[in-house]
Amino acid sequence: MVTLNRVSNQRASDFASVTRDDRRKCELFDLCKRLVPYKDAWNWQKDIVREKRTLIEKKEECPDTLIVLQHHPLYTLGTGSSTGYLNFDVEDAPYEVYRTERGGEVTYHGPGQLVMYPIINLRNHKMDLHWYLRALEEVVIRVLSSTFSIEASRVDGLTGVWVGDQKLAAIGIKVSHWITYHGLALNVTTDLKPFDWIVPCGIWNKKVGSIKGLLQEVRLCNGCDDVDMHQFDDIQLIDMTYKSLIRNFLKFFSLRLS
Repeated sequence: MVTLNRVSNQRASDFASVTRDDRRKCELFDLCKRLVPYKDAWNWQKDIVREKRTLIEKKEECPDTLIVLQHHPLYTLGTGSSTGYLNFDVEDAPYEVYRTERGGEVTYHGPGQLVMYPIINLRNHKMDLHWYLRALEEVVIRVLSSTFSIEASRVDGLTGVWVGDQKLAAIGIKVSHWITYHGLALNVTTDLKPFDWIVPCGIWNKKVGSIKGLLQEVRLCNGCDDVDMHQFDDIQLIDMTYKSLIRNFLKFFSLRLS
């Protein structure tokens, strides 16, 4: 069993530049270098949602929560997902399969993919689910631009973040009493072969990509001349992406680490 620990003060200092005392509090659980069993993370989220509902009912302070981690290889389906998007017999699946209460179709989680679970009270932000989905997309778009000079975008009618016809981030959420859980998955150094066993997000004519894959295709610059992104190994890419995700999330949602 993996324990859920709040981010250390030393780790929190990485994000000090975007924290101000007048911003709402956000607790961060940093497991970005750990492979966490899906059931554990799922149960943690539901427990935290229940805790927040209790705080709200008691009219007590209810800080937002952010969990960042990686998963062992598995597939998840949304509440209304079709098994027709699975290219295997669910009784003989290559990895564990979970049907969840989030929105969206089937996707893959595995090592090298950063999964971010924001558990936030939308009453403190904007009570609009479409706005929230676009907000999560915007955070990822800013991460890719500011950290890797990757120009990402949205695709009309689809949820997620894209570079050309490659989908780098999948988003699926559940909101209960205006408290969010589930979230987004960003492919950083992910092995993309397991996506061949499914129709990712139920989209037939699009590919799945990763940050590492894009950096292997073209030499990119991170704001300095002659910086070769190929010099960074997988661990460094994960760490750079993690730090940028937290910074951009806190900034966009006007939050500070508690």
